[in-house]
Amino acid sequence: MRITGLGHAGMFIETAGGSILCDPVIGPTFFGSWFPFPDNRALDWETYGKADFLYISHRHRDHFDPALMHKHVPKSIKVLLPDYPTDDLEQDLRRLGYDNIVYTQAGVPLEFGDLKVMVTPLRAPSDGPIGDSSLSVDDGTASILNQNDSHPLDLEKLMSFSKPEAYFTQVSGAIWWPMVYDLPQDAKQNFAKLKRDAQNKRAMYYIEKVDAEHVFPMAGPPMFLREELFKYNGYGIEDDSIFTDQRQFLAHMAQLRPEQKGYEFVPGTVVELNDGEISVTQTLYTQAEIDRIFDDKWAYLAEQRDARQDEVRAEEATRAAVLPPDEMLAAIKEWWEPLLRRARTIRNGVGGVVRFRIGELDMVVDFPKAKVREYADGDECIYWYTIPADLVSTNIADHEIDWSNSIFLSMQFSVGRSGKFNEFLTTFLKCLSRDRIEYVENWYAEQTDQTEDAQLGDWIVQRRCPHLRADLTKTGKIEDGVLTCSLHDWKWDLTSGKCLTSQGHPIRASQVEDDLYRAATTPAA
Repeated sequence: MRITGLGHAGMFIETAGGSILCDPVIGPTFFGSWFPFPDNRALDWETYGKADFLYISHRHRDHFDPALMHKHVPKSIKVLLPDYPTDDLEQDLRRLGYDNIVYTQAGVPLEFGDLKVMVTPLRAPSDGPIGDSSLSVDDGTASILNQNDSHPLDLEKLMSFSKPEAYFTQVSGAIWWPMVYDLPQDAKQNFAKLKRDAQNKRAMYYIEKVDAEHVFPMAGPPMFLREELFKYNGYGIEDDSIFTDQRQFLAHMAQLRPEQKGYEFVPGTVVELNDGEISVTQTLYTQAEIDRIFDDKWAYLAEQRDARQDEVRAEEATRAAVLPPDEMLAAIKEWWEPLLRRARTIRNGVGGVVRFRIGELDMVVDFPKAKVREYADGDECIYWYTIPADLVSTNIADHEIDWSNSIFLSMQFSVGRSGKFNEFLTTFLKCLSRDRIEYVENWYAEQTDQTEDAQLGDWIVQRRCPHLRADLTKTGKIEDGVLTCSLHDWKWDLTSGKCLTSQGHPIRASQVEDDLYRAATTPAA
């Protein structure tokens, strides 16, 4: 088996039973903000486009590049479609002309001669959202796991496919916190470090559980080449950003697991696996060039920025004309109010008024009342966004149902809040369609089923994490009465049951107080 790195989460997998093109992206994406790091334009995209199968893990545009696909990937290619609860990805692909769809089933292997594959989707509101997936591949000569951005909960089922010799996984998450937030600089720096540490911790959790012999960090970081965003590359010019690169993570991994074999996986890296033997070579860059990219990163990024402003300007030229404030308000009101009326759990979870300053429009979304209206003096807002009017006008014209997959990941906006992160608000802005809202409301309703408890140390807690239903006997850790779920670093105060990370999501917990109860709940030896 041969795996070629295509940049970001992209790879080209050649097997004894056929080839698979995974998540090919050149960009720029998210309103011209994200470029793959390092530059991957010089790869042989014509060759990779002739694969037997196309696998798009999810809809996020740093994994799904319609322009590249239109230019290089034939419409006749067989598409491995993850089994998602809504058909947004399928409809996106069909609109591009890709009708040769292979419908996969969640966690069920498919065989194509010598090639065996399994697509494992995740379907919680924050996955992708409502859609992220991993790809397992085995051809008899080798087995690999391409986990990309997904955070699977049932690792036992995932690993039942076959034990991977090579493991490809995200270590640098795609998020806009805390960079765009209205915070003092020292607070941004502190929150950015906490976020980087949490991402490293999560990546190490999976690396330890998967326990593959060979590990390849990928799926990030991006390059920010817009002038106003350039400062947020890597850890940030002022140490207030969150994007760990491959070399930085491998150094971190070497400290914690020195026995683990880690490799830099960049555009042009070729990994060959055959019956336990591995070779790793590079076809696009020399080693000296790779060393300079990582060790003199800011100089490399500056050269990329100066050379690629035409791509930034070309994206800006595609944006819709700015709507007058009254037309914009009317369009959002017509679009969002029917969704708000259906989103009772989300409305209660947000529980307040959210302000949007969009160019000359100053409006609020009153979640308790399910209303969109102009801002009025005296409105007490729990969140307030400032967003360029051309971005919102474009999303209205495109009827973009996921504002994280457009405006928020562009980082071309600012936001403030009173209190903690509100997952329900972010979920609403990711799910601006009837199908998504109905799915999310049903998903939240199912989370109230808390029938099983488990003992963690001196505490009895509900077994399933209130956030995304992870098994806390495997992902939970308690220190000083605070439970942390290692998948997303969410925390709970066990004495009160209160979530310390976000509004809502309480946990059921009680402390074991007597030896009699301990004896009754401890399995016999």
